[in-house]
Amino acid sequence: MIDMNHYLKEIEEVIDKGPYKDTWESLNNYQVPKWYKNDKFGIFIHWGIYSVPAFGNEWYSRNMYIKGDSCYEHHIKTYGLHKDFGYKDFIPMFKAEKFDADAWAELFYKAGAKYVVPVAEHHDGFQMYASELSEWNAANMGPKRDVLGELKAAFEKKGLSTGASSHRIEHWFFMGHGKEFDSDIKEPLKRGDFYWPAMPEPNHHDLYSTSPTEEYMQDWLCRCCEIVDRYHPEIIYFDWWIQHSALKPYLKKFAAYYYNKSLEWNPEGVVINYKHDAFQFGCAVPDIERGQFAEAKPYYWQTDTAIARNSWCYTENNKFKTAREIVCDLVDIVSKNGNMLLNVGPKADGTISKEDTEILLSIGRWMEVNGEAIYDSKPWRKSGEGPTKINEGQFTDGAAKQFTCEDIRFTTKKDSIYATVLNWPESGKVSITSLAEKDASKLPLFHGIIKDVSVLGYENKVEWIRTEEALEINANGIITDMPVVIKVEVD
Repeated sequence: MIDMNHYLKEIEEVIDKGPYKDTWESLNNYQVPKWYKNDKFGIFIHWGIYSVPAFGNEWYSRNMYIKGDSCYEHHIKTYGLHKDFGYKDFIPMFKAEKFDADAWAELFYKAGAKYVVPVAEHHDGFQMYASELSEWNAANMGPKRDVLGELKAAFEKKGLSTGASSHRIEHWFFMGHGKEFDSDIKEPLKRGDFYWPAMPEPNHHDLYSTSPTEEYMQDWLCRCCEIVDRYHPEIIYFDWWIQHSALKPYLKKFAAYYYNKSLEWNPEGVVINYKHDAFQFGCAVPDIERGQFAEAKPYYWQTDTAIARNSWCYTENNKFKTAREIVCDLVDIVSKNGNMLLNVGPKADGTISKEDTEILLSIGRWMEVNGEAIYDSKPWRKSGEGPTKINEGQFTDGAAKQFTCEDIRFTTKKDSIYATVLNWPESGKVSITSLAEKDASKLPLFHGIIKDVSVLGYENKVEWIRTEEALEINANGIITDMPVVIKVEVD
């Protein structure tokens, strides 16, 4: 096992010797790497012990200990009293007997993803990788396999970048409700115990009503740095509560350590995704959970969302989005200078559901034809046009957006503007008002010279004419419920 005090000294030495220091001033020298801006589309993976009960959502480990919660009732009915069968007792049931890292990599590659971010440790405190800081990990228990290590090796064979997600900070309070009645969560708890520290949950109107101890935050820092040292991830994703004021010094230490260490094995640059202004702006990449922006941003950002509308992990009652809905959101996000990180939740045995698989493959088929409008692209002078407004902010993906044939999103690359029509009309006739031949005095409207117009994946010649009101396009014979990309080549 790693001596944590010795490891903390090593972390300080790396920060002292490296170009990045643990100050916001130093970390503001960070630049978002080109590869990340070019890749646009990644896969998130929520897979862990919570996939065994497959009930409610990935917060089962917390909710099963809250009296009155549906997970609490389900747990007693299905597994018995908490004092006799607690969350830890799911670990031997988490066998992952059909887990095939290469099969996952092949599926994500076919989906058109360029990077993959497995959850390395969720709020439940079970590490999905080989660790020398805790015995409660997938290499020692349950699957008895280094899941993150196997996935990284498989992803590298397909040319996919590998990240890792840490939700560890919330473990401070995540199991705390289990102390409120006779369960398997009992004092005394000490560092290294699976349920440690199981503190009272903060008031959600005051996230600072409880503060992690120095011991806990040092443990958090070492766990995050261990992932960096063992697996060299290109991306580290943090879930919420890292914005807690008490964690700020440790966030800065981690970022400095990660950015400095990554120079040894990825000089092109790495990425930290964060929420809720946990990092000083410009030091990492902001992320919006299950939401997006209404307008394009001058800075780079990311949306994390899920194929399932109701859960991040596999449950037996998942409600799935359609591939069309996901592609529309991807196009909208990319047009506004962002990336999409799309989550899939595998089953406990390591297989990915038929529904998830079909949706991913459908996205991949679209990307195979239309990916040139997404990969390596940049925002155009306008992100889009059309009547449908995007509700800005997190948790706004509860229902599918009803786009019209007038809803168009723009990207640009090389000598072309890509206009993606989010709802293709049966008539094949589309008007793009942003590309109209307007009076030159009405700047800053578009006044470029259009050389040719085509539709990606459409073999017939496209009829088009540019008027003072719009670029008018006629492409008969396209029957699809997926977005259609019009390629406009300019001189």
